Amino acid sequence: MEEVDKILIHSLRLSGMDIPDEVQSIREFTTELIVEAVVRCLRVINPSVGASLSHILPPGMSARFRIGMSMAQACQDLGYQGEVGYQTFLYSSEPEIRRLLLFLVEKLPRDASEDGSQAVGKSTSLHRAIAATVKEQLAVPWVPPTCRTPCLQLLQGSCLLKKFQARPLVLPRESEPSFGKMPQERKDYFVEFLPPVSAQLPRPTSLAPSLLERNVADLSAAQDWENEWKSQGLGSRMTPEEYHQWKHQRLQRRLLDQLHQACPQTGPAPQGATARDLNQLLGTFSAGQERAGALAKGSRFTHTQHLAYKQEVEPTTQIQTLPISRSPEQELQERQAAEVETLESELGRLVGQIEELEGQMATLGLTLTQVEGEVRQRQLGATELEQTLRVKGRTVELLPDAENNMAKLQVVVESSAQRIIQLAAQWEKHRVPLIQEFRELKALHDSKELESSRRLSEIRELHERIRSAADEAKRKDDLYKQLLLELESLPKDVSRSAYTQRILEIVSNIRKQKEEITKILSDTKELQKEINSLTGKLDRTFAVTDELIFKVGPGSLESVAEGGEQHWGQLPFPPVPFLFPSAGRQAR
Repeated sequence: MEEVDKILIHSLRLSGMDIPDEVQSIREFTTELIVEAVVRCLRVINPSVGASLSHILPPGMSARFRIGMSMAQACQDLGYQGEVGYQTFLYSSEPEIRRLLLFLVEKLPRDASEDGSQAVGKSTSLHRAIAATVKEQLAVPWVPPTCRTPCLQLLQGSCLLKKFQARPLVLPRESEPSFGKMPQERKDYFVEFLPPVSAQLPRPTSLAPSLLERNVADLSAAQDWENEWKSQGLGSRMTPEEYHQWKHQRLQRRLLDQLHQACPQTGPAPQGATARDLNQLLGTFSAGQERAGALAKGSRFTHTQHLAYKQEVEPTTQIQTLPISRSPEQELQERQAAEVETLESELGRLVGQIEELEGQMATLGLTLTQVEGEVRQRQLGATELEQTLRVKGRTVELLPDAENNMAKLQVVVESSAQRIIQLAAQWEKHRVPLIQEFRELKALHDSKELESSRRLSEIRELHERIRSAADEAKRKDDLYKQLLLELESLPKDVSRSAYTQRILEIVSNIRKQKEEITKILSDTKELQKEINSLTGKLDRTFAVTDELIFKVGPGSLESVAEGGEQHWGQLPFPPVPFLFPSAGRQAR
């Protein structure tokens, strides 16, 4: 166990614990050292748990009890399977402390300096190189600018600082999230014409910021999509492509609704002069919009054609008034300037007309809405008046023969009541099976809804299991690669005999210790037997003494002593002098 103790003490010293040099084994650990070792290991393994524990043992017993219980709970949370409690730390046992410290040392994270010489992956090597470079640069003290060497000027100066300025990048993709599969033309563009990322930026210093920002944006979009799919997409019972299409269509419908709400609604085609005026106004506004759109959205070619066409249509009186001595270029420039001024004035006039027409349209729209409301109210009033007039006219027609008409109305009312009763009976016959069918369908729908909800929850759980299994597989794959590299990096010429000899020595030491422990246990058992026999003899002696004392009854102490002197030879121990004086003298 000495080798194990040395390894444990070395590992504890590496974790930041100050262990005296004279301490060479776990047997020499005091209670304060045990508490400090456990707390420091917990701080390295789980800083959030170890930060709340003090490595200094307080003097109060209640505070010690609380710290011991907290450490025991922290060790159990880490997965320690052995028995642990406050007594493990306050009233320690060497095997239990050794087993606990072995568990904590195995849980300690490996130091990067210990396995820095081992071959690992490219990513890990890059991270270690970056960490080493940063550590080396941070170790260099700061020097004033006037005292810096050229190397320090490059390291601590501001010449290497660049602005973090990101630019948008165009990256090839296999599919579009909103439209599904990408067209072949876009794929051909990506393959043949899309420049590389480094050529898309105006400055090379913008490459790293642009890539970082694009990567963060892609990760954020993927995370948002995953959260949205789990919260809403799975419940919609659609495939991801269908869900993307549905979202795109919903967005289009919302935009159209917003545009319809922003634009004035003309409603159904009204009648009369107001409708004609409104249609004429809308036609003028549409024509103005088309002309403004043609002027605003035309290309250079269309503008050139328009200018040439206008040049041919316009009268030539303006051109003939130009001086003949001017060059063709000057004439062309002056002509173009005049045409530009004409177009600008025309554009301003059209914009003013459009604004004026928009104001008139808003006013007419409000007027039209008010007129439609009034017409609707008057139509409702006219309908009510017509019904009242019809009833009163029919009443006037029935007044000359009132008695016969009353009898006829009574017969009609009774026949209508009988018909209503028959229809109610027929409806009752039809209603009962319909209600039964409705209840069955509702129960079936509820069961299907419950089944779908259960399957949806199972699908979500399956997604979580798949993700956890993928993460676990990735972690084990990385661990396998790292262990394989560690195995390859181990020396091949190490003799197994040395390790075998050390193992045999440890086994022999354990066997010797076991034999010593067995011998001590056997001696302890024999000593316990002797103690038990002497205890029995002592109990029997006291019983005999009590019996002799109470058998004599009331009398002098001399008669008790004389009676006891006759039996003192039968006792297993010398008689007490103050009870049996003569026997005591004979014993002396």
